[in-house]
Amino acid sequence: MKKNILFILIIVMASLQLQAQTTSTVKVAGNCKMCKGHIEKAAKEAGAIGASWDKVAKVLKFTFDAAKTSTDKIEEAVAAAGYDTEHKKASTEAYNDLDECCQYKRVKKP
Repeated sequence: MKKNILFILIIVMASLQLQAQTTSTVKVAGNCKMCKGHIEKAAKEAGAIGASWDKVAKVLKFTFDAAKTSTDKIEEAVAAAGYDTEHKKASTEAYNDLDECCQYKRVKKP
């Protein structure tokens, strides 16, 4: 009986933790496998629980706890790493610090 109660408690706790997680996607410029590593690392350092950047689609999908971080903070971290997102632009300095193969063609806004 105690094992059943413990098992139920574990399931309830796990489901509560999953409910607190939010999944989001954002477009992120980049070129290569190294970009993928840098982008995902920046997202995780900003609090993403999981992050995966698709090189072909140029989309970062990430999961985070909204009580600990936000989409905005994660995008800021990715931009600080040198990668433009659909809402945040990397500084010229951060972009210039990227390896040559990672320097994607920047879109100029009118």
